[in-house]
Order: sequence, then structure tokens, then C-alpha cells
Amino acid sequence: MMRSMFSGVSGLRVHQTKMDVIGNNIANVNTTAFKSSRVTFNEIFSQTLQGASGASAQTGRGGRNPMQVGLGVNVASVDTLMTTGASQRTDNPFDLMIDGDGFFVVGDESGTYFTRAGALRKDDDGNLVIPNGMKVKGWPATSDGTAIQRGNVVDLKLDKPENLSAAPEATTHLRLEGNISTANRNEPISVELQFYDSLGNLYSGNFEIAYNSTSAKWELQIPEDLEIVDTNGQKYTLKGPTGGSTIEIAFDSKGNFDAANSTGQGIFTIANAGGNAFDLSSTTDLVSGTPIKSTIGPLTVNVTGLTQYNQKTDIDPLMGDSNGLGAGRAAGKLNGYSIGSDGIIIGQYSNGQQKILGQVVVATFRNPAGLEKVGDNLFAATANSGEFDGIGEEPVLLGGVLEMSNVDLSKEFTEMITTQRGFQANSRIITASDEMLQELVNLKR
Repeated sequence: MMRSMFSGVSGLRVHQTKMDVIGNNIANVNTTAFKSSRVTFNEIFSQTLQGASGASAQTGRGGRNPMQVGLGVNVASVDTLMTTGASQRTDNPFDLMIDGDGFFVVGDESGTYFTRAGALRKDDDGNLVIPNGMKVKGWPATSDGTAIQRGNVVDLKLDKPENLSAAPEATTHLRLEGNISTANRNEPISVELQFYDSLGNLYSGNFEIAYNSTSAKWELQIPEDLEIVDTNGQKYTLKGPTGGSTIEIAFDSKGNFDAANSTGQGIFTIANAGGNAFDLSSTTDLVSGTPIKSTIGPLTVNVTGLTQYNQKTDIDPLMGDSNGLGAGRAAGKLNGYSIGSDGIIIGQYSNGQQKILGQVVVATFRNPAGLEKVGDNLFAATANSGEFDGIGEEPVLLGGVLEMSNVDLSKEFTEMITTQRGFQANSRIITASDEMLQELVNLKR
């Protein structure tokens, strides 16, 4: 008589546990990257009233099955479902979603944890963190920001001293492109070239291109004392080769550049008397008071892009070679970030330069369902999940996107109905068992 009551009690317990899990799933329906759970039941054990017996030729009877009475139900497991949730577009460059398996690696002094929620942000110290302040871990970049150093993961700090600015570069290549009109043969053409020194200061120098009727060529004059001016209007004199130099520029009968009859086939160098860079004392160190030497050039100039057609003169002086290399640049300040699909974080600088700041990595586990939930959308490794190797793997990420909860509301409400009915049925067992016990007590009256 009492067995049915205790079976009913066990049924109430497990259905209450299942309802608790369903309630938690529904509560987290909008939690970023939440992984829903499910409950499975199993019977506890059975009391054997009579064992099984086989057929016997001596008694002439057949075999009999065992007679057993079940003694209730138990929670077999509460499983975490690691299916990927839908994507939610945010357009925030620090919002990341993992495309496939894996977890972001985060941590603090208490240890290393793992999460699928990629709502990252930068704190006031330049660390890449998650909303609860734990630091995101990954691979650091080399000091020059050109490559990633693969190895054990470290805290990703975006605003390291070497990342706050981009070093300037001196201009090494210039080029002249455009047209020189045949109508300008009787007057010189002024061309202004701009270039950066080794400290990132911008200068300009004026050159003249004049037509020589004797040689039937255009000549670009490079004076011995080349005057240049910086952006503040301060003038400097660069000492070039003695007597200066003359660069001849020739065109064929169709107006196209004639390399064979031009100086250096249209490529020449502006340098000091020794053929090296110009030294220029451009500024003073305010701490030591000693001059800081900057250098300009040598400048390789390419004029092969010029033409001589019967149209107006339109010469465009450009910094850099045909591929844009050697243009030089001023010093730059860090003013933005971007994260690629491979997790590489790129720093954007005010001078147009880009630098690698680090790479977000992911950790994978043989049995991700074996991870333990520890709150704040975090998981911890367990004996059944497999260990994190401390290095991680290169991810496949979706930028500007967050992973949504994988809770299926239609499934949860259906489970809620069956769980409620199961709870009600088990409560009826207890009620009916109580009434039967009441009848038994009433026998003595």
C-alpha cells in the first residue's frame, strides 16, 4: 500500500525538477548565447516478488516471467544542449559570434573560463573584456604589429604603449603623372613636390620644368641649393650636388613618354652631394634640449607617367611608387579597431596605417556538454569535458553579430504541459493511496 504513495512522491520530485529546468530555460530565452537544458528520467529500481523460471520437462510446465513492482522514478540527467543559437545583428565591431564549435577564453585571478557570449568591450585600461569584467584571452602580436605570436593564450590588451601610436616613415619614392601641353613650350612649368622626413614632418619643394628647343626635350632643374618649406612655413635649404643637375624628359612623335632618350629612362634620384639622404635639424627635444636630427630622402622620382598631348597641362605629383610604396607618412594616433573573421584585431591609425594588435582564439572540447555552468554565461572545464590545452585554436567569427539563446519556446511550452500533467497524475496517486489507507484505518471501528 505504501509503495504507491512513495512512488507518487518520487514522481512529484522529478517533475518539480523538470519544471525548474523549463522555467530557467524560458527565463533565459533572450540571454546572449544561453544554452538550454533538458531533464531525462529513469526508474529507480523494482522489488522482485517472484523470480523468473524456465520450462521444465519434469513438471511439464512452461517458463514463468519474473514478478516485480517498481518503486518510483529518479532524475537520470540534466543535459546542456550545445546547439548553436540564431544570430542577432548588432553592427558593433566588438560583438562576435562563433561560427561553429568552440568557446571564447576568458579569465581573472580565480581561473580560466569559457563562454559563447561574444559581447566584448574595451575597458579604461585598454583590456578586451566581457561584461562582467573578465579579460578575454588570445594570442599577442609582435612588437611591430606585423604578425601574431602563437602560443599560450594571454590577456589581450589593445592599448599597449607601443600600440597607441604608429611610427612615421620618410618618403622614398615620388612620381609625376599627367600631361605637359605643347602650348607651354615657351614658358616654364612649376611643379610642387611633397614628401615626409624621418620624423613624419611634411615638406614641399618647388621645381621647374622648361622646354629646351635645342635638344627638343623638357628639362627638370634640380638646384644645388634646394629650398623647401614645412607646414608651419619654416624654410630650409637642402645642399645637393655641386652645380645642381638637369633631368631630361623626352616624348616621341605621338606624345608618349620616350624612356630611351630621357635621363635614367625616366627614373632619377634627388639626394645630397654624396648621393645619400639630406640631414635636417627639424626640432628640439624639450627634455634634453639637444637637436633631433631628421633625414629627407634620398627621393626616387619617376616621370614615366607623363605625356605630351595637345591638351592643357595637368601634372599630378604623387607620393609613392606605382604600387603606393615609399609614400611615407606622418606619425599616427590609434583611433579605431576592427576584428576580422579570423579573430585578428586590427588597430586603425590617424595616418592611415594599420597594425595587428592581437588575435581572439577559441577553445574546443571533446565533450562540450560536459562543461559546468558557473553563471554569467560562463562554463568551467570538468573531468568529463576534456581539458583546455592553454593554446586554443584560430576561430571562424561573425563580426557585428551576437549568438542568441537556443531556447525553443514551442518545445518548452509543450514540455511544460506534459510536466504539469505528470505532476498532477502523481499527486492523484498520493491522494488515492491516502484514501485507501483511510479505509484501512476505518476497519477497526
